Amino acid sequence: MRAIVAESETRRLLRAKDVMDRHYAEPLDVPALARVALLSPSHFTRRFRAVFGETPHQYLYRRRIERAQRLLRTTDLPVTEIGHGVGYASLGTFTRTFRRLTGETPTAFRRRGAVAPVPGCVARAWGRSSRFGEAAC
Repeated sequence: MRAIVAESETRRLLRAKDVMDRHYAEPLDVPALARVALLSPSHFTRRFRAVFGETPHQYLYRRRIERAQRLLRTTDLPVTEIGHGVGYASLGTFTRTFRRLTGETPTAFRRRGAVAPVPGCVARAWGRSSRFGEAAC
């Protein structure tokens, strides 16, 4: 019976995490997320950290900054617009959070032309020749 309860709670936590993934740019608070998981806010925060290794706030901040990094790499949108687009009302808060999580400002990240590193195993696999599925000419 205990395993069924734990599974059910984990699924509810995953549901709340999915809400954060889909609505990361919207104002989200712990009580609303806790309602999605059918838990009290304090219990939700404790269980979320135990299951995912970070608090809901930390997860949401990281998710927003990951999205901002992608936009900085792939678009020419102004940094202010990117900050607003990922859920920050203030450029200062966006820049401070970005620097805390990445070690550099959004402008420096963009200027450096930062690209996501490709693991060596992926690069090697991509470079291998393969005839699987190739049609003969």
